[in-house]
Amino acid sequence: MFKEVTYGMVGGDLKALIGECHRKALGLDPRAKLVCGCFSAIDELNDECAEAYHVDKSRVYYNAEDMAKAEAGKIDFVSICTPNFVHYSAAKTFLEHGINVVCEKPLTLTVEEAEDLARIAKEKKLVFAVDYCYSGYVMCKVMKQMIARGDIGQIIAVNANYIENSFLSLLAEKEQVNGRIWRTDPKYSGISNTCADDGTHVEHLVHYVTGLKIKRLLATTDTFGKKLDLNDNIILEYENGVHGAYWFTQVACGCPNEIDLRIMGTEGCLEWHQTRPDEVVYIKKGEAPRTLCRAGDGIDVPAGKLARVPFGHPEGYYIAIANIYRSVIDTILKLKNGETPTEEDLDFPDVETGVNGVKFFHAVVESAQNNSKWVEIN
Repeated sequence: MFKEVTYGMVGGDLKALIGECHRKALGLDPRAKLVCGCFSAIDELNDECAEAYHVDKSRVYYNAEDMAKAEAGKIDFVSICTPNFVHYSAAKTFLEHGINVVCEKPLTLTVEEAEDLARIAKEKKLVFAVDYCYSGYVMCKVMKQMIARGDIGQIIAVNANYIENSFLSLLAEKEQVNGRIWRTDPKYSGISNTCADDGTHVEHLVHYVTGLKIKRLLATTDTFGKKLDLNDNIILEYENGVHGAYWFTQVACGCPNEIDLRIMGTEGCLEWHQTRPDEVVYIKKGEAPRTLCRAGDGIDVPAGKLARVPFGHPEGYYIAIANIYRSVIDTILKLKNGETPTEEDLDFPDVETGVNGVKFFHAVVESAQNNSKWVEIN
């Protein structure tokens, strides 16, 4: 009976923000052990990681291809925490060597690449997760189950945004010389910055919580003279005829990473804010608003039992990512042990989720570049 998994990491050196988030999240699960990696394209940074991460130096590699070849059959999955342009080649290499994959978002730069990864993962029957981490928050899972149970009736409108200020200083620069240059350079980020980086989180979260699928959208994007989008406004029509509105910006003065989600129904509404992730405002028609708190009273759906710490002790971003990994590890271990994963085990964003995200930001850019015309999403 297998009870532990080993994993490797591509990207995530000592100076990398997202890689650190993944390692800390995995560190919350004693069943997972980091045993190898290709942590940086800079040899010196790569070498530093062996000692810092307690990885045998013989299992630190200088390209993903060598790592995949050497570690095939030895590790249970790889975590890819690189800039966007590396995702496709790295993920494809590991899939072709029979290794399960967890990849940062957006999945790839093009729809064709994303669909290719989905095809390979399906053909080889491999687990493939994409880090749309906000669905890992317990209260997002609570909202999902409340909506499915009919607590707010039929959904009639959705409003969501992701606003932050990480690129505000870029507007005053003549050249794109800040530390996040790769996100604003098409060579590394593809056709989109803000929508691909932040907007795809919202696209996934709305679908995860509501079950709604986008039929078509129209959009405007603002580049402010830079190469890629920094501010996006989108109107959406879902397959059931319901409409929604999204706003994504990385130039909002004074704003942290704020995701705000409001779902209106015929019998009530739900409201969630990422800066207060342990709370959901629930308004039932004809009643006063009430705040549901993670691990608190009044939550009577199964997801309410997923809290890791008691009521009043806040959970956070690392734990949201850890919850994604917990489901991935549960799934991998059951498959290794010849068992069938449950619906709860499979509650993580999969490769098809990643494909949908790529289709979404391509549709947004297409609409914006064509006078905000409606663009169908297949």
